[in-house]
Amino acid sequence: MATQVNPPRGMRDFLPADKARRERVLAVIRAVFRSHGFDEIETPVVEDSERLHSGLGGDNEKLAFGVMRRALTTDDLRAAGDPIELIDLGLRFDLTVPLARFYASHRAELPPVFRAIQIAPVWRAERPQKGRFRQFMQCDIDIIGEAGPLAEIELLAAAADALDALGLAGCSFRVNDRRILAGMLNHWGVPAEQHERALITIDKLDKIGPEGVAAELAESGIGAEGLADALTASGWQLLDDPPAWLDRDAYAELLALRDAVPGADMVFDPTLVRGMGYYTGTIYEIAHPALGYSLGGGGRYDGMIGRFLGSQVPAAGISLGFERLVDLVELEEGAHQASVALLHDADAAASDLVALKRELLQSGRAQRVRVERRPKNTKATLDRLTEEGFTHFAFVRADSTLDTLELRSLG
Repeated sequence: MATQVNPPRGMRDFLPADKARRERVLAVIRAVFRSHGFDEIETPVVEDSERLHSGLGGDNEKLAFGVMRRALTTDDLRAAGDPIELIDLGLRFDLTVPLARFYASHRAELPPVFRAIQIAPVWRAERPQKGRFRQFMQCDIDIIGEAGPLAEIELLAAAADALDALGLAGCSFRVNDRRILAGMLNHWGVPAEQHERALITIDKLDKIGPEGVAAELAESGIGAEGLADALTASGWQLLDDPPAWLDRDAYAELLALRDAVPGADMVFDPTLVRGMGYYTGTIYEIAHPALGYSLGGGGRYDGMIGRFLGSQVPAAGISLGFERLVDLVELEEGAHQASVALLHDADAAASDLVALKRELLQSGRAQRVRVERRPKNTKATLDRLTEEGFTHFAFVRADSTLDTLELRSLG
């Protein structure tokens, strides 16, 4: 019987052409983020289980992969009342919790306002489906130590520039604020102790519709007559004369975002919740007309780092949904970035081939060179090399030199 050779469900292999395309997209995102003054960091793929399950990660905590303690005995397994007692480490389910721990660990070595880039894989025990994987890449930028709207303005400007550099036209930013959500619930008579339950239901508006929201609110015993209808009111905009129930400070910050990030389409959406309970202020999501789900999002989370330090530190961040946007992006290798395949005769000496490759690279005529045996029929080989991103090829004989090498286009 054949052995199962597919990767685990929800995880993927990437062939060379796919990997190269992903790296091109990541390079563009990384370059834009760095141009905006952010610095890249790296954290371990595992964190202490206690930290991952400390209430900072919302529902994602339930999806964390755990790592069992070493040297467990049969008695340990039998005595455990909860499987989590057998776990001391876990794979990170996002990059925000590790960043909070990182900042708490290295605060003395970092500037007063720290602008961080994190581009790395995360793991969640999702039920695999279209657009949802158990291992996926996140592209985050965060600003820690800036309490004012400058942080959100910088984050949205950098994200907008990254999307523009990737050629993704038509993106918009849905914006809201947790304080506005609280004011809206108060206006419609939702008791403070029921706010969190109501927000969980409102967050389902795009899935179950206003009738479903109204029914679920009623089932939860939340009296909010007229709320479901208000949530679907058309024509919400960032107006200078907002409804009286809106939190004025929060709304002023949204107006500042609208005015300070030119070229970015800002849409005020009072139904935007974002499920993470750690958000304390502005929240935002990236929408694209080709997708029925967001391309990323983030917000302000001023209370998280204080859980580690014992003192509050303002923080805000945004994450690009790499796995979703990479399918929308078409980036080609630059014309000046020649990738050359050297197809050599059987009698060419290995040392000469490697020397020729190095000379070609050092001369600047190519940024990538591969050596392959010349087949009898080259058409299939040339087609494959084209698919793999090579732009040129050359036939190499035993007496070939850099001066006699003839580069031919694969285009």
